[in-house]
Amino acid sequence: MSDDPNAADKADLRVLARDQRRAFVATLDPLAHRLAFKVLPSPLARRLANARTVALYMGLDDEAPAQRLAAPLIAMGKRVALPRVLDRLGSMDFLPWTPDAPLIPGPFRTSHPEPGNGPVTPDAIIAPLVGFDRALNRLGQGGGYYDRAFARFPDALRIGLAWSAQELDDVPADPWDLPLDIILTEAELIEGPDA
Repeated sequence: MSDDPNAADKADLRVLARDQRRAFVATLDPLAHRLAFKVLPSPLARRLANARTVALYMGLDDEAPAQRLAAPLIAMGKRVALPRVLDRLGSMDFLPWTPDAPLIPGPFRTSHPEPGNGPVTPDAIIAPLVGFDRALNRLGQGGGYYDRAFARFPDALRIGLAWSAQELDDVPADPWDLPLDIILTEAELIEGPDA
């Protein structure tokens, strides 16, 4: 058991946020679900204008489906990449991907592209999250994979993707937690003060 009060708070918040997300998605109109996250809002498109490579993820279960953003990003001339989990210590890299390319099963029910010519450096990272707050703090799964990726690529734009029901009043932040620059939900785009 951890002596860190934030760890206990985060564990409780993960349960709450997952329950909220599950209930929201279960009651979401099927057409609204199919249409969600298929279009980049123009403020986000402007923020991504100079990005060459944008990292997405393949949404699992009731996560917000980031893979739906691939088509509009490719139409903007962006290279799209997906994460590849390298080990159980929180390391991952990003491999180029096109929506018609096959995926290889990875750890933790993830899947990733063939390694091909190797990893790429993302200019923007669209990350999954369990919960978020208005201060743009991100509550992840708890493995630290995206925290490490954000630290490894400090110049990359940090974008969280979530259903609006995943918003929490306050997400406790540890010293290593980097706030997001933007959060996109099916209902709104939340931008930080430096937008």
